[in-house]
Amino acid sequence: MARLFNFNPGPAMLPHSVLLRAQAEMLNFNQTAISPLEIGHRSSAFQNMLSSLQDKIKKIMNIPNNYSILFLPGGAQALFSIIPMNLGKKKSTADYFISGSWSELASKFAQRYIQINNNHIIEQHKLTNKNTWNYNKEAAYIYYCPNETINGVELIEFDNPYNVPVVADFTSSILMYKLDVEKFGIIFASAQKNLGISGISLVIIRNDLLDQAMEITPEIFNFKVQQENDSCKNTIPVYPVYIMDLMMDWIQENGGVEYFAKQSLIKSGMLYDYIDNSQFYVNGVDKSIRSRANIPFDIINNNLNDHFLTKAQEKGLLNLKGHKLAGGMRASLYNAMPVNGVEALILFMQQFARENT
Repeated sequence: MARLFNFNPGPAMLPHSVLLRAQAEMLNFNQTAISPLEIGHRSSAFQNMLSSLQDKIKKIMNIPNNYSILFLPGGAQALFSIIPMNLGKKKSTADYFISGSWSELASKFAQRYIQINNNHIIEQHKLTNKNTWNYNKEAAYIYYCPNETINGVELIEFDNPYNVPVVADFTSSILMYKLDVEKFGIIFASAQKNLGISGISLVIIRNDLLDQAMEITPEIFNFKVQQENDSCKNTIPVYPVYIMDLMMDWIQENGGVEYFAKQSLIKSGMLYDYIDNSQFYVNGVDKSIRSRANIPFDIINNNLNDHFLTKAQEKGLLNLKGHKLAGGMRASLYNAMPVNGVEALILFMQQFARENT
């Protein structure tokens, strides 16, 4: 069978070795003789794995001791509401920096619970003048999305003149480059990109922010309650946690974040270089804010889009269709996408351009 490369933005492709390990352990989790699909969330076998997973994440991301790691049900869209509910007790406003579709949606969800000051910092695929950004020193937090999967925009960090806690949605770019965790109050990421499969979200929170939840916050979404219960206030989604544990092992075995940071620059650089030097394809995002994880592109003759996608699938290059809000094509190059997957895509794009010019 020919090698398939899955460019889906999420649920994303998983490393082949992780899939093989999950297959091998499907009927026998950690020598318990039962499946990880059946393991009890309060069993010693699972609790030991959960504790070990926290240690692995702390080591891989160099997380200081004054931060807690939580595993919460639901995805990033759940956290769009959970964040303001957990940080809005003492202050009534928050700054949202809008760089694309996901940060904009997050601000719409948040305004049900807290007064929002929106800064639209990306216009026409370019960064706006930073002197026009409006910071509120009384804000409960600053919110932004470092990587916008739909728009193909990346903005890792920015100035924080009043030292307001920064909340960042790293769903699509976590573990793709080194982070200074201490610059953030909360880092969160839904799992179905670089962390495994959907059904669980990773939350890394500075401990002084754990006691700021509104009274309306449900207990299972209350950060402090979950921290006190080791993320097991309710029945935690066991299998997604298990897959995340396998992913952390895979990250460590392959050289950690440093290795994947280099790989992400290589992979995205290859594809951007080809598109930029092509007379057939185009990427409209300013080079200073281009995403290394999600690369949208168009065929100049957009009547060929459907034909491109059909032929790509025949070559084993899957899920290249752009988001419905953006159209065109999009290649997602998360950590599990190997360099030869990007090479195969570029070879196909070259062939397609020759045959359809």
